Amino acid sequence: MKRTAHDATVPAVAGTVVYRLARPEDGEALARLDGSFTTHSVFAVTTGHEGFRIRETPIDPPLRKVFPEEDDGEDDDTDPEQSRTVAAFDADELCGFVKASFDPWNARLSICDIEVAPAWRGKGVGRTLMHHAFDFARECGAVHVWLEVSNINAPAIHAYLKMGFAFCGLDTSLYDGTASAGEQALFMSRYISAPTPGSPRLTGNPACP
Repeated sequence: MKRTAHDATVPAVAGTVVYRLARPEDGEALARLDGSFTTHSVFAVTTGHEGFRIRETPIDPPLRKVFPEEDDGEDDDTDPEQSRTVAAFDADELCGFVKASFDPWNARLSICDIEVAPAWRGKGVGRTLMHHAFDFARECGAVHVWLEVSNINAPAIHAYLKMGFAFCGLDTSLYDGTASAGEQALFMSRYISAPTPGSPRLTGNPACP
């Protein structure tokens, strides 16, 4: 993992869940977290010469998406000093995590990955993880937070919209040649404002250089 800390935790709204910076020994658990989902709708993309249209469309039967297990090794060249992974735990059970990296050239914080275990969805874990990413964005001086999501992942899209994200673009060929071929990548972003009073924080967070 990119960041470590000594027992930097904060109580969660959901019972006994605590949030802390990920440690190297968390790598295997993060890689094995079940990110699958089932959706009753997709965000259909229609493109044309004058732009594109995104419209939520019901589907029947529901679609279930299962992601392949990821390698827990680091395979990117992101500057370790400009990235952070926050994990949520209930005792030894991993509830979810968020990985984010800062790009100084355009003052953007990118959400590289955010996942919540199925049993913990709908309990505020994802929102709290995202708030920790927002805090990191403010520490870095980011102007906005950006993420990529598949057009079939309607549950995640609805969650992002509730968190203040808006559609800002798409790539209709990003997944070609992969197991997700046929899906479209939607890009979403939201501007960063001052922290909300009482918002969750990690104690002892290192500031972004």
